[in-house]
Amino acid sequence: MRPRLVLLSARLLDPVTGRTLPETALAASGGRITALGDDREIRALADPSTTVIDVKGAVVTPGLVDGHLHPVSGAELTQGLDLSGCADLAAVREALAREARTLAPGAWLRGWGLDPNVFGDRPVEAAALSPVLDGIPAFLQLFDAHSALASARALELAGVDGPRTFAQAAEVGCDENGHPTGLLLEDAACDLVERAAPQPTRDEHRALLAAALRRMAASGLTGGHAMDAGGDSLALLAALDDAGELPLRLRVAPWCQPGTDAEGLRALVEQQGTGGALWHVAGVKLFMDGTIDNGTAWLERPDCHGESTHAFWPDPEAYTAVIGELHRAGVPTATHAIGDAAVRHALDAVEKARTTGERAGGERAPVRHRIEHIETVPDDTLPRFAELGVLASMQPTHCCDFTRADHTDNWSRRLGEERASRAWRCRDLWDAGATVVLGSDWPIAPFPPLTVMAGARHRRPSRDLSRPPHGPGQALTAAEALQAMTVGPAYAAGEEHAAGRLALGHRADLTVLADDPLTVPAADLAELPVLLTVVDGRPTHRAPSL
Repeated sequence: MRPRLVLLSARLLDPVTGRTLPETALAASGGRITALGDDREIRALADPSTTVIDVKGAVVTPGLVDGHLHPVSGAELTQGLDLSGCADLAAVREALAREARTLAPGAWLRGWGLDPNVFGDRPVEAAALSPVLDGIPAFLQLFDAHSALASARALELAGVDGPRTFAQAAEVGCDENGHPTGLLLEDAACDLVERAAPQPTRDEHRALLAAALRRMAASGLTGGHAMDAGGDSLALLAALDDAGELPLRLRVAPWCQPGTDAEGLRALVEQQGTGGALWHVAGVKLFMDGTIDNGTAWLERPDCHGESTHAFWPDPEAYTAVIGELHRAGVPTATHAIGDAAVRHALDAVEKARTTGERAGGERAPVRHRIEHIETVPDDTLPRFAELGVLASMQPTHCCDFTRADHTDNWSRRLGEERASRAWRCRDLWDAGATVVLGSDWPIAPFPPLTVMAGARHRRPSRDLSRPPHGPGQALTAAEALQAMTVGPAYAAGEEHAAGRLALGHRADLTVLADDPLTVPAADLAELPVLLTVVDGRPTHRAPSL
C-alpha cells in the first residue's frame, strides 16, 4: 500500500528516551506509521497521490493529547465576554459596562473566566457588579465553571427568588433574609438561570465546536480525553466526524451523576465503545466534590470559612457502589476529586472495587481508573496511586494561573499554609510511581499543550513569568512533561501499544514543532511554533512555512 503521507528531513523524537531517532523520515498509510528510514528510501515509497512534506529539520513528536478537556460545552461556554484577563473589580466593571453598551434592549450579557480573586475580601455576589448591570440579564461563569454570578434581572427572568434543594451538592447563594445574592454553586444551581437565557441553535453550536477544534489542532493537539457528553454533544461529534471535519481524536467519558439508578448505569455500560472513526465513548466521569475556590470541595478539615466539608454525592457510599459496578463491568472511571477527603474516598472506592473483584475470581483485564485534579493531598495518599494503579490526571496551569506563590490568592487563603503548600503535587506523584497525565481542563484554562507543558515545568503565572513559582519543587522535567502528554494519555486509554510513540504500526498522530521541546527553555516553550499537526495520517494544521 502506497503511503498517504510522507514526512522528510525530520528530527523524530522519542518521548520515552528523550532522544532523537536515527531515522529522518516516516511514511503513514491507513492512519498508521508504516515506514521509518532515511529521506531517500522513504521518498521512494511515495506516488503522485502521496502528500510529501519536507519539514526542514523540524522536530516530530507523537501527537500531543490533552488528558482532560471539555470541547463541546467549552465551545459554547466561551462565547461571550472573556473576563479571564480582568485582574480586579474595576477592570471587571469596565469590561461589563463596555459590553452592555453593545447589547440590544433585553438581550442577555454572557461572560466567562471570572476570577473570584477580583473580589478581594468582599463576598462574591452580584451586588458588586450591580452598578453596571442594572436591568440587564447577565450570566457570568466563574473561572472554575462550577459556579456563576447571575444579575438581579437574570434571577427574575429565571424565577429564582430564594433557596432551592437539589439532589446533589449545589446551592443558590442567599443572604440572611433568604434573598438570592446572585452566586450559584455547581451545575444544578447554575442551570436554573442558564436555561432561561437564549441558547444557540444546533447549527450554531456545531460551527462553534468546529472552530474551537480547529484552533486546538493549530496548537499542536491531536487528541483529547473529553470529560462530558451532555446534551447533543455526541451527535455533534458524529456529524463532524461523518463530514471529515473532526481534526482531533476524542475519547469521551459521559457523566454519572448522584441518583443514577441501575437502568442508568446499564445505559452507561452499553454506551462504551460506541462512536465513529475519530471519536468513541470510553469510561465514565464522576464527581466526588466541587472546587476549593467556591467552598464546595471535600476537605478533611473545613476551609477558613468553615466550608468545603461535604462530598458532591450526598451519600458517598453510593458513589463507592457505582465505582464497584462499573469496575465489574470493565468500565474505567475518571473521578473529579480536588480536596484531600475526596481524593482519599475515590482511592478507597477503587481499592474496594479491586478487592471485591479479586475475591469474585479476578479481572478479565486491568481497568484503569483515574482521579482528576488532585489539588491538595497529604503524604500518605501519594503511594496509593501506584499501588492501586490509579492514574493522576493533573492540570498544572490551574496552579500557575489561579494561585500565587505567596498564598494570598483565594484558593490558598481558604486552605491555609499547610494545605496550600501541598498544591498540585506533580513531582511527588511522579516520584511515588504514579502515571501522571497532563491536561488543560479547557475552558477552565487555555488549551495549547505547549502552555500546559511549560506550566508543569516553571509553575509560574502564564501572563507574567517574572513572578515567583508556586511550589517549584513540584515541577516536572521537560521529558516528563512531554511523556505526560504523549505516552501518559495513551496508557490511560489502554492504547500504549498503538499510540504515544513514533513506532511502526502506531497511529500516525503527529505534532511537528520548530525546535526540540526538551531543550527549549520552559519560559519560551509556549511560544514555540507549531508547524504541522497530523491526525490519522491526515494534516489538520499546516503552517505557511511548510
